[in-house]
Amino acid sequence: MARFGILASLLSALFTVLVVEAVPFNTTLGRNADGLSPLARDILLSSRAVIPSSPVWVAYFDRFVSSNSLPAVSDLSGFNVFALSFIYSSSLVDNAITWTQIDATTRANTKSQYAAAGISLIVSAYGSGPNPTSAGDDPTAAANFISNYVKTYGLDGVDVDYEDFGAIETAGTAVAWLSTFTRALRAQLPQGQYILTHAPVAPWFSPGLWPGNGYLGVHAAVGGLIDWYNIQFYNQGSDYTTCDGLLQTSSSQWPQSAVFQIANSGVPLNKLVIGKPATVGDSTTGYMDPGTLAGCLAQAKNSGWSAGAMTWQYPNGNSAWITQVRSQSFPVSGSSSGGGGGTSTGGGGGSTGSSGSCATTYTVVSGDTCSALESRFGVSDATIHSLNPSINSGCTSESSLALCPRLLVLG
Repeated sequence: MARFGILASLLSALFTVLVVEAVPFNTTLGRNADGLSPLARDILLSSRAVIPSSPVWVAYFDRFVSSNSLPAVSDLSGFNVFALSFIYSSSLVDNAITWTQIDATTRANTKSQYAAAGISLIVSAYGSGPNPTSAGDDPTAAANFISNYVKTYGLDGVDVDYEDFGAIETAGTAVAWLSTFTRALRAQLPQGQYILTHAPVAPWFSPGLWPGNGYLGVHAAVGGLIDWYNIQFYNQGSDYTTCDGLLQTSSSQWPQSAVFQIANSGVPLNKLVIGKPATVGDSTTGYMDPGTLAGCLAQAKNSGWSAGAMTWQYPNGNSAWITQVRSQSFPVSGSSSGGGGGTSTGGGGGSTGSSGSCATTYTVVSGDTCSALESRFGVSDATIHSLNPSINSGCTSESSLALCPRLLVLG
């Protein structure tokens, strides 16, 4: 995704003074709590984390709006994930910096308000900035730096917006690097407690087209650790601009990379979040007006999909945008939480998502799949696997499953 914001010369200076120290964020905040009132400390500790269940509605935030605050909850109505952009392997830019510059009490209050509204606050890594694999960055060291930022500043997780095209399309080094990187992130940010997503461009799911099978190779290696994919269905020429091309049949240039084709390649359907630019100016190609996109989402829902959508970027992708995009599939007015789509706070809380149905256990029957269960019961793939750690990727290896947060496996 393109970056917009702070001038390169300013960024260079900021790198020197604003590199995050590798200090854990834990139940004893230590010196990271300097300046926090006792109430603010309690708020910040209790407000992490918000783990949304399907569908998710994601907005990226790279553009400069304010140096001392984030958008109000009312400006984000309809979204349930807000991604500060960007963090790199050992430095910060744009709104990842802004979050560190906001005073600690304001950060705590903002985080509490977002959590109460069902909005997860995460950081996005890389974007169209550096190419970490090609540059020789150590994936474990990079993951540790990013994880420490997430913990130190009380965020709910990380999105991996990896755009090292040379590494994935020609050098063939991306799959191994991303696999190590993802495992190292998960070692620090446990599943069910923190969000971990990836944001690949859609053509990287074309089977057999890239060394190591591109993102299908990444999914085969570490897909179980990834909560969902914020797929960029834009900046890829004339592709993905009709409902059929987006959902059912991609072009021969990027074969088998429409939503349901990716699912047919083995990626769970309800991990496939549809990403689109908010306006024509937010991408070079791939824009769909919100009304057309709303119709596509309705078609996808009628075919069993309920993953959600993401946009690049706020403030163009605002509450009005997402309200229209959701209007024919998962209307904002029908949501029980401020962010929409169903959330559970602190890895639990008993929210049932959009279906309004949740049982302590469910007896698996022939033909059940993870995606079908997620859609039926309104729970996320991460929730199912965190509550049932021995379950296989298809949700078929156990006789019964726990499906609600805070409930134990009984069968």
